[in-house]
Amino acid sequence: MRRRTVLATAASAAMAAMAVPGIARAATPGPSVTWKGTTQLDAQAVFFVSYDGLVNNNSFQKNGLLTYKGHQYAAWYTSTGNAVVARRVLGGAAWSTVTLPHRLKASDSHNVISMGVSRGDGRLHLNMDSHSDGFFYVKSAPGLLDDPSATSWTPAVFGAVQTTLDGLALTAQFTYPQFVATPEGRLQLSYRAGISGNGRNALAEYDGSTWTNLGEWSASTGTYTSAHGSSTARNMYLHGIDYDVAGRLHSFFTWREQNGAVMCSGGGITNHDTGYVYSDDRGRTWRNDAGAVVGVTGGSDKVAVTDGGLVVDALDPDHSLMNQESQATDSAGRPHAIISYVPGRFGQCTTDYVGDRTAHGRAFHLRKNASGGWQKTEIPIALGSSQRTKLVLDRYDNAYAVFPFGRIAGASRASGYTDWTVLFDGSGLNAFGEVVIDELRVRADDVLSFMYQEKSSGTTPSALHVVDFALPA
Repeated sequence: MRRRTVLATAASAAMAAMAVPGIARAATPGPSVTWKGTTQLDAQAVFFVSYDGLVNNNSFQKNGLLTYKGHQYAAWYTSTGNAVVARRVLGGAAWSTVTLPHRLKASDSHNVISMGVSRGDGRLHLNMDSHSDGFFYVKSAPGLLDDPSATSWTPAVFGAVQTTLDGLALTAQFTYPQFVATPEGRLQLSYRAGISGNGRNALAEYDGSTWTNLGEWSASTGTYTSAHGSSTARNMYLHGIDYDVAGRLHSFFTWREQNGAVMCSGGGITNHDTGYVYSDDRGRTWRNDAGAVVGVTGGSDKVAVTDGGLVVDALDPDHSLMNQESQATDSAGRPHAIISYVPGRFGQCTTDYVGDRTAHGRAFHLRKNASGGWQKTEIPIALGSSQRTKLVLDRYDNAYAVFPFGRIAGASRASGYTDWTVLFDGSGLNAFGEVVIDELRVRADDVLSFMYQEKSSGTTPSALHVVDFALPA
């Protein structure tokens, strides 16, 4: 199998500085990827396409693949629908698998498996198999992740599958589990209560012994009016939820309206605008970009479409803006996001969001700059897909966009993220579409590691892999 890795040449953008007269300081490296290897997780992973995606590789999994204390963990459904979790020594070739006592209940690509780590007690947590209904939850024995070599990797290290969080019931309409660790080591679970077009974002928190429901923080109510019509219900779709180096919690989002009357065509999608909020108190209080409080988790005041100062990139519902794309924070704590839509130069009304995004969709890098303003740069690569792109920042704050089919583009911080170029064209992967990034491994050992599934048809199972690329160290 031939794989082609292209190294970016950003030397012109990364100028060497003179720290001391006569002594040159090495130039900061630009973005590059060097293929390290591919391992197979499963030769026969479950395969079916729904909502244009796969249940084992959906961008809103946080995390389907993660690294912690020298080991990497992956979770997926095999051809029988059984939930599986695996681990390997970081960089090793052999994965050890555990089959959990749960089977996928529906052929629905929303029903992903997401993993999280509670650092306080060394447990691995998994939330799985939900789309606007009940979820399934399992957690490992304490200390499993702190000393993996001392603990046998067997089903016995995981507790019984639950339909609550250790007795805490959240909502009967649960979707999009995303685990995020707080700076002090608590584990938070972000989720949506409600349904598409009429839902609210919420948080729960695990302190090392007990789960607490912090409550909802976004509103579905209020009136939004476009050039075509109005809608009085919606949901906020998160591009992510991440803590930066200083402990601020960031979230980019789009709104999806329930009423299709806001669109120019019924074949489009009602997503509009890119918004941004942050929290400095672990998700209890939410502020807009100007610092004004716009919502309190669990309180009566929630982040709503009618709040001012939320929109950082305005876009009407006529361009097939994608929800739940990607975000990251850089070494200075500044937020970055990838968004994608059909630019106006291809027309002002998308009539088939899958077809139009595949033919004309483009991804954009949106970021806050050092002066506090927002900048957006189009990545000059056709999507060729209706699906989502993932964002990664390396230790030098170079940016990487991992496109559908495993293609990778990069841009240097030194250029102001204007020199986007293809670094890897996906050769040899035969990837279906979206990939799942190991966000924690980038920080652990400067490796971009992602999980992808091979193309198949109908319900014929296909191989699931993890591929690793070295980043500048």
